Amino acid sequence: MSKAGSLYVEGNSFFHRLDGAVKLILLLVWTGVTFLFLDLRVFAVMLAAGVGMLLLARIPVRRMALLFWVLMVFTLINSIFILIITPRFGSSLTGSNTPLIPVGYDTINGETLFYVLTLSAKYLTLLPITMLFIFTTHPSRFAASLNKLGIPYKMAYAVSIAFRYIPDLTQEFKNILNAMQMRGLGISRGDGNLWRRMKNLSLVVVPLLQSSLQHIESVSNAMDLRGFGTGAKRTWYMGTRMSRSDKLVLLLCVLLLGGAILMKGLWVEKFWYPFL
Repeated sequence: MSKAGSLYVEGNSFFHRLDGAVKLILLLVWTGVTFLFLDLRVFAVMLAAGVGMLLLARIPVRRMALLFWVLMVFTLINSIFILIITPRFGSSLTGSNTPLIPVGYDTINGETLFYVLTLSAKYLTLLPITMLFIFTTHPSRFAASLNKLGIPYKMAYAVSIAFRYIPDLTQEFKNILNAMQMRGLGISRGDGNLWRRMKNLSLVVVPLLQSSLQHIESVSNAMDLRGFGTGAKRTWYMGTRMSRSDKLVLLLCVLLLGGAILMKGLWVEKFWYPFL
């Protein structure tokens, strides 16, 4: 857990110094551009740019490993389901059919394999910029930036608390799981079949929920005692002014979104398939 009590990683890189609201806009624009296309060429360029920005932020690899593997597992499962359920879906996008892998009831064709590759690249394109936002954005600075954009400070502060509570929730889950394992709850490979282990793991949900509700009540009482919400406005200890770098990134976001819309409308087809 970081010193901020969140996923934030201390640093002094260009992205650490950016305004939190600017990084949110960058994330939203990047996501919007990604979902405009279904073109592997576009995703390759965006993925390379995203990885480059992530490297410039100098975030430790071990901090990013969990999110990376979660997305990889999700992408793999999603790809398998597409190939099994709709083995010839790619043909509806390209109008061609190249049978490759027989699966008994049907045959997976090359078009669907390429579609799955393109879709996986689409998800991976979002990963670097999401990590950049999560690990370089201090919750308090981000809340102040949101309030500066016109979002009510109560809502901005709620976002800040949510960011801070993620590591606490993770640690609480580990503590409850360890306590239940000491009482004989089996979730390891040698403790029964997969269904039994999953059932045992689900028993952690109730105490975790109770602990979370108690934590929420404590935070709510503490905020009430300090008079939170009584004023129409509030000041921010970690509030910052928008710098030239922030304005430059905002301009680049506008150019990126405008260029993507223009490109989508004039040149890029719905689904790029190079073997037609």
